[in-house]
Amino acid sequence: MSLKPDYYQTVSLKLSEVLNDIGVHERMILKRRRMYLLKETMSTCTERLLGRNLSIYHFGSQSEGSTTIGLDSDTDTLTCHKCNVIQHWGEWQPDRRNLLMIQDETTSPGYCLLQCLRNDEPLPICTAVLDHEPDIYHTVIGDKLLLKNTLYRNVAVEGSVINGPAASMQGLPGFSDQDYVAALHCNSWPAEAQPWLLRQGIGRWPTEDVKRYCENTGCFVVPVSSKNGQHEELEWRISTSQAERCLMFSLNITQLRCYILMKMILKTFINPGCNGVLSSFMCKTVLFHCIQNTHSNNWVQSNLLPCLMCCLTVLKNFVRQENCPHFIIHENNLMSERISLLNKYKILEILQNIIQSEGHALLEIPIDDLGTRLMVKMNIDGAFQYHKTPAQIHAQISAQLLLDIAGSVGASHKFLNEEINHDDGNAIVRENLSNIILTLTKMYREVGFRSLEKSALKLLAPPLSSSLGSVIASHNIYTAHSISPDALAWFSAGLNSDVASGRLKLASALYCVGDMERAEFVLRNTKEKYDLNTVEPECECYNHPLNYPRQGFMHKFNTGNEELIQHKTAFCVRFLQCEINCVPEELQYEMFRSTQEDRLERDELSDTWMDCAVVDCLPYLYFLQYKTYRALQRVADQQCALANLVTTIETELNLGHRETALNLLGQCMEKENRHIDALHCYMISLNMRARNNAANFLICRLLNEIVN
Repeated sequence: MSLKPDYYQTVSLKLSEVLNDIGVHERMILKRRRMYLLKETMSTCTERLLGRNLSIYHFGSQSEGSTTIGLDSDTDTLTCHKCNVIQHWGEWQPDRRNLLMIQDETTSPGYCLLQCLRNDEPLPICTAVLDHEPDIYHTVIGDKLLLKNTLYRNVAVEGSVINGPAASMQGLPGFSDQDYVAALHCNSWPAEAQPWLLRQGIGRWPTEDVKRYCENTGCFVVPVSSKNGQHEELEWRISTSQAERCLMFSLNITQLRCYILMKMILKTFINPGCNGVLSSFMCKTVLFHCIQNTHSNNWVQSNLLPCLMCCLTVLKNFVRQENCPHFIIHENNLMSERISLLNKYKILEILQNIIQSEGHALLEIPIDDLGTRLMVKMNIDGAFQYHKTPAQIHAQISAQLLLDIAGSVGASHKFLNEEINHDDGNAIVRENLSNIILTLTKMYREVGFRSLEKSALKLLAPPLSSSLGSVIASHNIYTAHSISPDALAWFSAGLNSDVASGRLKLASALYCVGDMERAEFVLRNTKEKYDLNTVEPECECYNHPLNYPRQGFMHKFNTGNEELIQHKTAFCVRFLQCEINCVPEELQYEMFRSTQEDRLERDELSDTWMDCAVVDCLPYLYFLQYKTYRALQRVADQQCALANLVTTIETELNLGHRETALNLLGQCMEKENRHIDALHCYMISLNMRARNNAANFLICRLLNEIVN
């Protein structure tokens, strides 16, 4: 590929070392893939526990392992709604919502229309006998009742921006962008993609086995039309995302590194000045074409730079022709009407300069300090050392992946709690929770021993068990002022959800029933397990930026996976209103934090947690210790717990409910007759959250006591 083989080989090997140092190596890629596949499995399991036939997928760079810390890739979440989308009448099924894919001279390549069919026999719905005009989700063309692609626009996530088929969450400090895509699944392989199964390049890739697997994944249809389609509200894009993920999983490390370098070049040199007209998906498509059309022995570490130049050359040719053929559906041009003439010339010039630089342009890439690191590896004068070692980077990636999984567990538990919560109280919530746990147990028994589904269900079971124990105990305390063996058994099953939240729910119930000795024992045991140097709080109640994980936390995860959640993370402690008898009076105020006026300021979707009592583990641990030692008249221990509560609020950076911790501290100060300090706590709490804060009531109560 070059007249300077020694130079290209040297740069390629050094570049491979740099990418290895920033976490692009086989072990980390496999870890990324496992964690994101586990996340999507957990989301799907959560829906199934509620009886919903939905499947959740996380596509894109995160689940492929084709990203780095500096690329900060977004998360593409696809929610697959269960309809029977068919391409042939033989695929029709009774008592299902059947939709027939239609492709004709009016539809763009890679797109289709969806015709609504009857569910009692394989026939179209007769538009002549419709009782009423087609609604906002359907339209009639000729004798066909067609489904509009605007169907899912109304269910976009609050605060999101519609971007093609996706609702994008953007602009949240400390968070990557997230794209939410609704889709329908078709079990059969797209007719337009049949030629791909027979196509074979000189690279002998993909293999026949990979193609067969891809074919068996079928396809999705997503609600978006082509740029130049005739039916803006009716066209649905045919997506082969599952097949593309399979293709990515079949790549070797050099091919993945090549793709990552292309994305860095795109982000550094091209898209900032060209309105982001080229996408990472185009880079992926270019890579696929290159792999298919080059010999497989080219894709080795010592040939990384020539492989990159080959990909950039193909990308340049695609831009020149304004045609980037979809790898699987060739007729679908990914660049159709995307690139203006001005941007086209800009991109061609940039790509030409990068290609001619023979790798020197890579020295200018700031992402992950790639350029600086390469200069150091090449002993180029003027290079300076970077501040993160490979070990630190690998630890940071592993820690973030673990926090992501812990976040998924917390989010699923929160979601399930919200779905089963009921205004009619304890008995119905108890029944709902019992049914969910019964369903979970059945699912667990039915799946394979080493499956991701089994791992996901093992993570979801303990927090649900703690919740059921607390719901039962709350009823026990109300009716008999005791905790039944049934409740204690469920509490026991939930102790190892994480470091502290399950234990704190048990301790809270024991305190409320007046069993101070056992409450003290559980709290002491919890404090011993809660290593302040390594345990990280995890709150999924609302989106709030997290500070950098503590060093001790990060260093624990290079060799472990999701099983470390129970040892090194602490979920926030959540009580539904039907658990009120397991909640000390001071925390009960949080369940009634919102006045009618406050409720008008709440987000209906994301602020439902405000009807619960929710508190971070560590401050709640010290608060319960303060209350328990006070009841036991152990004054020195009581004051130590109070001091620890103050220190935690002041120094723990990642508290999700600091205002609640301050409200608890203020009420402790009232018990100490330190009314000015209590008022100070409430005022700081209000500065953090002015609305929907129990401090508003607590201040009024305190002032009333002082005055009277």
